[in-house]
Parts: sequence; structure tokens; C-alpha cells
Amino acid sequence: MVTLGPIGIAASGLAADHPDAEIDLARKAEAAGYSTVWLAGGQGNNLPVIDRVVRATERIQVASGILSVDVVPAREVARAYADLEKAAPGRFVVGLGGAHGPRPLRTLNSYLDDLDGPDSPAGDGHGDAGAPVVPATSRVLAALGPAVLALARDRAAGAYPYLVTPEYVEQARATLGPGAALAVLLTVVPETDPATARAAATAGLSFLRTVPGYHRNFLRMGFTDSEIADLDTRFVDAVTAWGDLDTIVTRIGEYHTAGADQVVLRLSGEAEYFERWLRRFAEALLP
Repeated sequence: MVTLGPIGIAASGLAADHPDAEIDLARKAEAAGYSTVWLAGGQGNNLPVIDRVVRATERIQVASGILSVDVVPAREVARAYADLEKAAPGRFVVGLGGAHGPRPLRTLNSYLDDLDGPDSPAGDGHGDAGAPVVPATSRVLAALGPAVLALARDRAAGAYPYLVTPEYVEQARATLGPGAALAVLLTVVPETDPATARAAATAGLSFLRTVPGYHRNFLRMGFTDSEIADLDTRFVDAVTAWGDLDTIVTRIGEYHTAGADQVVLRLSGEAEYFERWLRRFAEALLP
């Protein structure tokens, strides 16, 4: 079963012209004591990046946040997982999601069937004998709604939601039960000016207009259509963390208290700014 430490770091805002940016970040996060580095999948296949980062570090977990099941074939994920299990056992956490077609649950279930392998109870028995598998204990799902949370409970090690409140986390924990892993991706903005902080927090949220699952989840959390569309201050403040260091640390604690095993800090900014806050949060949050 995936065991997550209390604080992870998300690779975001990295220099596109720096081919080893993810490796540099992972090494710094490992040295600072972070448990996990989550590498964004974007719209492509970042398995080669994951492979390089795992092999270039010693202890830190490297999680895909996330690999899109609509883009990356299950066989490629299983092969990469098998290779890394030989080289660095237990260090690649397979984060999956991105099923945006008309039947997302069916798509996810079918993909998980493939990862289970041909000899699993869900398999058809006609696949290649000895084909690589990714066990449920090594994968997490980018889950928001109750149906996918239940799938994460039943067919994965846990869930990885984004843009959620502590109240949502409490409900998600109730659905997942006590044994599943729950990692929450949280945008953090170390900025005390409200206008500046909220502008930074919402800078990358244009995708919300094209992913209906997020909109439905915001409605379930009690926000109105207009609050979501306008990125209202009540909405922004509820799903992000901004302010001085003590304020953000307190906010992270609310997610842990609500049931999150790991809070994954999503920082952005120039390299010097990023690294300074990477260290400051480590000093404040890690033993």
C-alpha cells in the first residue's frame, strides 16, 4: 500500500528551457525532507521524465500527477512501473486520471483492468502471459466526485483531488475509509496582499471552463455558478492558501485535520523564489 508522508511538493512553474528542471526540483525537495514530488502529466506522456527523476534521486517518492488514461497506454505505464520497481522499489507512485469521454467510469475501469493484467479476476485471460502489471497498492486516482472516490477506494490505493476545501476532504475521507491514501493538491501563495495573492492563485485556472467534473464538484461543495465563473473571492479563498507563512501553515493543518494524509504544495514563480519557499515550508512543516 502507498504510504504518503505529510507534505509533498508539486513540480509547477518550472523553466521550459531547462531539461533537468524536474530533477533539480526533486533533488532539492529530497534534501529538504519532502516525502513526494508530484510531476504534472499535462497533455502528454511524462513517463520518460518520471524515469529520469526516479533514477536521479535516492529516497523521495515520484508520483505522476497525473498520467492521462486518454493519452498514455496502460501497457506503457505497466512497463515503466516494472522497470522502476527493479531499479528503485516503491518509489514510483502511479497517479492516473484524465478520462474525459462520455463514459469516464467505464474508461477508468477498463484501464485499471489492463493494469491488473490478464490473470486478474477482471482480466479476460487472453493477454500476454507475464505481462507487466501495476498493483492497486501502487496507484492513486485523481478523484473528485463520489463515484470516482469509491473507485479509488476499491481499485487503487487512494485519491489525489485538487481545488477542494477541508470540508470536502472530510467527506472524501468518509468515502475512502481509514485505510486509503488521500493526497490533496493545494495551491499556496506566500503573499499577504489580497489582490496580488488571489490573482496569482487563479492564474492557471482557465482549464476549469473545459473540465465539467471540476464544475460539478464545486457545486457539490456549495459554490454558485456565478462564484465559479467569476472566480469569486469566497471561492478562491476556500480552495487555495495564501498569506504569510504562519497563515498558510495553519491552513495546511486544516486539511490534515480533515483527513488528508499528504498535502501537496503547488508553488510557482521564478527559481529563486520557488527554492526559498521550498526551504521555508520544509522548515515550518517537516520534522
